[in-house]
Amino acid sequence: MKNISNFSAENSCRFDYKFIDDYNFTNNGFYTYKDLFDFVDVDNKILLAEDKPFEYVEIGCVNKIGDVSPHKLSYENRDELNEPLFKKIEKGDIIKPQLDDILISKIRPYLNKIVLINDDSHYFTKAFIQIRPKVNSKLLYYCLRSVFLNKINSVSRQGKGYPTLKENDIKTIQFSSKIIDNLEVNKDLILSEIEPLENEISILKGKRINTKVLLDKVFSNSFKIDLESIKEIDDINKINVPIHLITSRNINFRNSYRWFKIQSLQKQLYKEINCIKKLGNHIISTKNGWSPSSQEGGDGTPILGQEHFNYDSHLNINANKTTQETRNKIEDFYIKKGDFFVSRGNTIDLVALASIVEEEVEDDILFPDLYIKMIFDDEINDKYLAYLFNSFLGRYYFKYVSKGKNQTMVKISSTELDNFYLPIPDKKKQLTIVNKIKKQIDAQKEIDKRIAEKQAEISAIIEKAIQTE
Repeated sequence: MKNISNFSAENSCRFDYKFIDDYNFTNNGFYTYKDLFDFVDVDNKILLAEDKPFEYVEIGCVNKIGDVSPHKLSYENRDELNEPLFKKIEKGDIIKPQLDDILISKIRPYLNKIVLINDDSHYFTKAFIQIRPKVNSKLLYYCLRSVFLNKINSVSRQGKGYPTLKENDIKTIQFSSKIIDNLEVNKDLILSEIEPLENEISILKGKRINTKVLLDKVFSNSFKIDLESIKEIDDINKINVPIHLITSRNINFRNSYRWFKIQSLQKQLYKEINCIKKLGNHIISTKNGWSPSSQEGGDGTPILGQEHFNYDSHLNINANKTTQETRNKIEDFYIKKGDFFVSRGNTIDLVALASIVEEEVEDDILFPDLYIKMIFDDEINDKYLAYLFNSFLGRYYFKYVSKGKNQTMVKISSTELDNFYLPIPDKKKQLTIVNKIKKQIDAQKEIDKRIAEKQAEISAIIEKAIQTE
């Protein structure tokens, strides 16, 4: 319970529950942000050399453990697919952090996309808040990802469908002086205990294989596809198309560069494969979901989002949003074990990503309008198809046939799904491919488990230091 008279001391006029529940309305025993870090001015114009490649990091390039997988860009290879990134950069959506700076995602802060800069060669989007620590940057980084994460989430605000965070929100956070002081007093000891764990984590990360890379390797080996030759075709910015090919497998009379690019790619991809079939001949039904108004957390029916799709084909059903709305036959939009979903709209790299509900669903959970639920005949192993969608075979096709003026949100429909020509071998070979992939994914999960254990040990060291009197 909070005394309403205390609100007179709080400058932001925030009155949402999670903020009020966390806020202490006193500075006694707390540090403000000014004591711990400065906000970095991100309005300085950055000029890029047009003759040198560079790496650019968006929010989606950062995973939940703070690792980054940047876009590799070059003005010499500027084309239709990466044009949206260049336009963002030219409009000023770019920052260049220094070593030991910390970046905090302005979007969905609960995803813990917080980055400690230990490689200052990357450029980042301004969708991160950039801070420069006045205390030990590594310890502050670990605290922001653990003991202070709830405070970051408590000051975030509900944006257009998801929480957002601004500098002024972080300025309202009160950081426990006991925690900070204990960390500072025990800094050398803490860092000496953390360092060997960080080294072990680094070694484990070096053994990890990106799931997309893993999928590509198994499918290229299984169908004897030379991925380097395919990439060479994909890198070509111009193609010559005979006029008589405009109607070949072209129901919608599409005469765009993107459409004919996938035709040339598939010609090379499938030249040695004798089991190419049209997916539409195996689709029994497709159904789009329903997207009512929703809120982050709260009471109501959980509803999934685009972030629940994964390359490993496992749909994450832990929903972050809920809705109070209902409709006729709402049960038709509840997910159940075995459901196969495709992302109807996303970026060109993620559109039509496929995932399957692999566990029993005890509660009512809705799938949204940007999901397409698909049912196939008995000639298709659903797991095989999901892996194929998420591999280079699906990624090349859907990034070129998807539609939309803004490449950060393109869409596909049942038409593009129906017209997808792909290798569908007998079910025995499909199962063989599935088992090869699952075996390797399980090995990666074991590595991730060991990394999580080491990170938990680091958190335990921090917690112990906090409790030191």
